[in-house]
Amino acid sequence: MSDEYAAVKRGKLVLKGDKPKAKKRKHKKKESDSNSKIDEDCVKHGNWWKVEKIEDLTGPISIEFGNHTYISALDNGLFTLGAPHNEGDGPSPEEIFTAFPAGDTKFALKSGYGKFLGISKEGVVTGRSDAVGPMEQWEPIWQDGKTAILCSLNKFVSVNPEDDSIVAKNVSAGNEEFCNIRCNRSRDIKRVVIPEEEGDLAEVEVNYVKKFQKFQDKKLRVNESGVIELKRAKVDGNLHETLLDRRSKMKADRYCK
Repeated sequence: MSDEYAAVKRGKLVLKGDKPKAKKRKHKKKESDSNSKIDEDCVKHGNWWKVEKIEDLTGPISIEFGNHTYISALDNGLFTLGAPHNEGDGPSPEEIFTAFPAGDTKFALKSGYGKFLGISKEGVVTGRSDAVGPMEQWEPIWQDGKTAILCSLNKFVSVNPEDDSIVAKNVSAGNEEFCNIRCNRSRDIKRVVIPEEEGDLAEVEVNYVKKFQKFQDKKLRVNESGVIELKRAKVDGNLHETLLDRRSKMKADRYCK
């Protein structure tokens, strides 16, 4: 008999008049909830997140030096460090630039005034160019969680402490050269890839234009100057700059307006 009682599963004693309590169900957290993490740094900067790879350097960006202070464009083609923003606020319109790839490791920037950012021989950052040449190309450097921007003079961008102007003076990056490149576009948009320079140059230009040109009538606009200029540019090693310059003359490009 004792064996029969031992085989019975014993539960909690229920007194007369007591209603059995419903068993609590353990809800499993959704996998997406457990894996999702809030980017607190992004939230503090008005949903502008840190760019940490070249593939993400496209579309609207801002460059932050210090804390909540960004490079700001002036109407004279120069740049300065803007006023500090409150936590939770993003950059102002004059502190937002358009970035797009300029090769495998470099990018170009256009200000809100429609000009490309470049570097003068004196090491001053300017925004007065209508097309991208060697002086308008920038290389982001990421190392040990820090970011710096290298110009074509092989010097790093920084803020002049005397007047807050934007310059590139030093060949090595220190605290004054460290910055944050920020973007607010969707993170799942893939980077536009520059077409290969091999093959028929006329086809290269058509493919190049297709990747960038945005227009409402859907008519492809290609420069009709011929390929002699492109052949010369390829020999000189500045084919991408020439393609961009030719597109800018068509006035139908989202990067060359």
